[in-house]
Amino acid sequence: MSETVVHGAAAEPRWKKLPLVWQLRQSVGLQRAMLVAGLVLCAAFVVAALLAPVIAPYSYSQLSDDAGSFARQAPPGDGHLWGTTVGGYDVFSRVVWGAQTALSTVIIAVAASLFLGIFLGLVSGYLGGWLDRLLVTICDAIYAFPALLLAIVLSIIISGGQSSRWGGILAAALSITVVFVPQYFRVVRAETVRLKAEAFVESAQVIGTSTPRILSRHVLRNATRSLPLIITLNASEAILTLAGLGFLGFGIVPTAAAEWGYDLNRAIADVASGIWWTGIFPGLAIVLLVLGVTLVGESLNDLSDPRLRIRRRAAGTADAIARDAVGPDAATATSVRSPDETGWSGTTPPDRPGTDPTSPGAKP
Repeated sequence: MSETVVHGAAAEPRWKKLPLVWQLRQSVGLQRAMLVAGLVLCAAFVVAALLAPVIAPYSYSQLSDDAGSFARQAPPGDGHLWGTTVGGYDVFSRVVWGAQTALSTVIIAVAASLFLGIFLGLVSGYLGGWLDRLLVTICDAIYAFPALLLAIVLSIIISGGQSSRWGGILAAALSITVVFVPQYFRVVRAETVRLKAEAFVESAQVIGTSTPRILSRHVLRNATRSLPLIITLNASEAILTLAGLGFLGFGIVPTAAAEWGYDLNRAIADVASGIWWTGIFPGLAIVLLVLGVTLVGESLNDLSDPRLRIRRRAAGTADAIARDAVGPDAATATSVRSPDETGWSGTTPPDRPGTDPTSPGAKP
């Protein structure tokens, strides 16, 4: 007797399983709206940062052009789309160039935090002993230090409080690294302690696999599954810390790079004079970038949590129930079916339980 083999559907393209693409396909309703809005905002700032030399009409430190020096505190209009600052800088150009500074800080801070947090978490959770207790104690103590205070101290240590472009970026990134490393460390360490007792890790130990190979091939991938959520939720902290440094006067000098926090600080005196454009655009840039990163992080968090996930099949079930609902018209149409269509005449089929005395389901 021949056996028929039924092949399954073709595998989905790999690009549909990429990060963010898979989440976007799984999201519905409000979750999808939040995720799309966050991705659009983040993409807009990434494009502005990459194409700043093309988008910005002037350099971030340019004070004049062929027509002469820029007017100070000039309102938005011809020549200066968003006006000029009290120092004579073009507001639109500094906001666009400031995206480069903000994104550079986020990338450096997240990369350094990930590397240190994952490395220390793997070593601490797998080896245990006095090293594990020491690292756990240090990470608990770091939580007592506010991120902005650490950033100010590091900024003073690195460059005396007035940083160059990369000095200010590194000061903010290092402060975020010190604050966020304990979070990544705790997550990775907890997963490593759990995975160390699994059968596949014990089997690798029995056959003599080295510790670095076990950590890199068997533990690393399984212990870092939830880190993308932490990255997106914490990336906005790097932007706010950099802006806080500039606002307090410990950030990047205006001639070294564009920085939104510094521009907000210089715009404080303009508010009382009715000059709104010097502060509203840098502040709006900070709010929108932080909002975009936060929306992406919250959407990913909802999709990864079964208790908060809005399942796509819930909507399908509701539609199915609505289609299966029998209204008065459907009931009438059933009662007047012809014998040719149903094989019986009338409104009650003969094989319905309870109508035929000889049927198994008939009532006595």
